[in-house]
Amino acid sequence: MRIRFLFGLLALLALIACSPAKPANNTSSDAFVGVIDTYRQWVLDQSDVLLKGTEAFTSAVEAGDRAQARTLYADARAPYERIEPIAEALGDLDPRIDAREGDVPDAEWRGYHKLEKALWSAGDLKTAAPVAKTLLDDVKLLRAQIETAEITIDKLLIGAVELLNEVSKSKVTGEEERYSHTDLWDFQANVDGSVKIWELLAPIAKTKDAALSQTIDQKAAALNGLLASHKKGTGFKLYTELKPDEIKALSSAVDALAEPLSKLGSLFPTE
Repeated sequence: MRIRFLFGLLALLALIACSPAKPANNTSSDAFVGVIDTYRQWVLDQSDVLLKGTEAFTSAVEAGDRAQARTLYADARAPYERIEPIAEALGDLDPRIDAREGDVPDAEWRGYHKLEKALWSAGDLKTAAPVAKTLLDDVKLLRAQIETAEITIDKLLIGAVELLNEVSKSKVTGEEERYSHTDLWDFQANVDGSVKIWELLAPIAKTKDAALSQTIDQKAAALNGLLASHKKGTGFKLYTELKPDEIKALSSAVDALAEPLSKLGSLFPTE
């Protein structure tokens, strides 16, 4: 029995010794967890800014202070544009908060853009007060739900590209802010959201494809530089002040960043 056991043990040891070692996983699951945790905290911080800005904005609307509400509008909603990859995943909160006129039936339309229309028209703001109250309630609910929202590397990769595609395919037409023409605030916020995701993934990506990572850095810098050229005071030019070739240049710069970002998925296997 001892001899059989000894031969069996030796055979097992030999089998283990000859078995190929598992390749090391270049992408640590701990690193992924760190990226997701850091991104969630950033989104929570942005949602806190969103809530504070929306409180001030809706207070101005409810007070009938059109000038103050107009001044606060673009900056108040910018954090929402930064966190759209998460906000859009929270069911019907996105259309309640951010639907444009025509996106939903008139009876269901509410949120920032309904207030935008009221503020840039000659109508009485009294009818906008209930819309303002509902918007604030929805933003508070959004903030609460972000605490437990599912965040994955896949969603971050898709979200980074979709934010930019939204700019170059639809927002570039000026339809997002059709009354206030504060589209460039939206552009910058969407770019900020995409670049933040890239910044969190970059340390891992640069070990896998340095050339692609360098291209993304260069295209992000070029796009931010182009947006900076349209700054005016503490904000931006109105979209109606841009010339057609300037709008085309912005769209091209957005596409130029989206293209290499879309290749990141091959560097981050989901298995």
